[in-house]
Amino acid sequence: MNSVTDTRVAAAGLDRMPARKIRADQWILNTISYFWITFVALLCILPFLLILSGSFSSERAILMEGFKLIPAEFSLEAYRFVFKFPEQILRAYGVTVSLTVLGTALSLFVIAMCSYVLQRPDFKWRNGFSFFFYFTTLFSGGLVPLYILIVNYLKLKDTYWVLLLLPLVNVFYILVMKSFMRSIPAAITESAKIDGAGDFTIFIRLILPLTKPALATIGLFVALGYWNDWFNSLLFISDQRLYELQYYLYKVLGNVDGLKIVAEKSGRPVPDLPGEGLKMALTIVVTGPIIFLYPFIQRYFVKGLTIGAVKG
Repeated sequence: MNSVTDTRVAAAGLDRMPARKIRADQWILNTISYFWITFVALLCILPFLLILSGSFSSERAILMEGFKLIPAEFSLEAYRFVFKFPEQILRAYGVTVSLTVLGTALSLFVIAMCSYVLQRPDFKWRNGFSFFFYFTTLFSGGLVPLYILIVNYLKLKDTYWVLLLLPLVNVFYILVMKSFMRSIPAAITESAKIDGAGDFTIFIRLILPLTKPALATIGLFVALGYWNDWFNSLLFISDQRLYELQYYLYKVLGNVDGLKIVAEKSGRPVPDLPGEGLKMALTIVVTGPIIFLYPFIQRYFVKGLTIGAVKG
């Protein structure tokens, strides 16, 4: 009896040893992982902190001492210059925000509908349409034909619609959404059809709720595209009331550089205008609001990227 008992105790001790070892190894791995993630996070945050500090530094301090985490000479001159005409920048903000919200909603709806049709096996022309969409990612007509089409034929120059419609559909996002929708079991749509639901009802009430991760991921990229767009304003907008935020700030920075060049060429004293500090302030003004969008869709972001990417 004693020998049997000792054997069981020894076996129980052996069973416990690997568990302790695994817990120790796991603790070491977690510690290293947390330190590494913290280090990488600090590397990512550091440039933004330098930009924030530079925006509150005087131009003289930046030129003499460079950028620092703590401003060597605190100044609000860059922000005063940016908001010198508040009605113009607020109008540009309004145009950009409305384009971002409305454009993202419409873009997601169109992309989701197109993807839903292309992934359905009962749509016999799905391969032909898929190739047609994919072909446009390889070849395009070019910038000049696009400009002629928008200005001469569609008559969209200096209109809100040209800023809304041009970035509306992205073929790559259609392909990602199509791949994501393939992961949805076909039995869901089949059972809905048996219950008498139509295609649009199935799409609105079943498919869209199941594609929230992909919608959130693609929606973030679409919103960033609308928010950062300035090239369409450069090409098609001459009315200052329709300037997007990015293009308006681009014009402000260009005016400052132009004034400095004119002053130097004419031999007159160069006005005390913010240069480097102005660039930092413009970066904060542009990136600040859109940063707050990410936390709301963070839980969908990774899942939407991975599932939409690996499904073929």
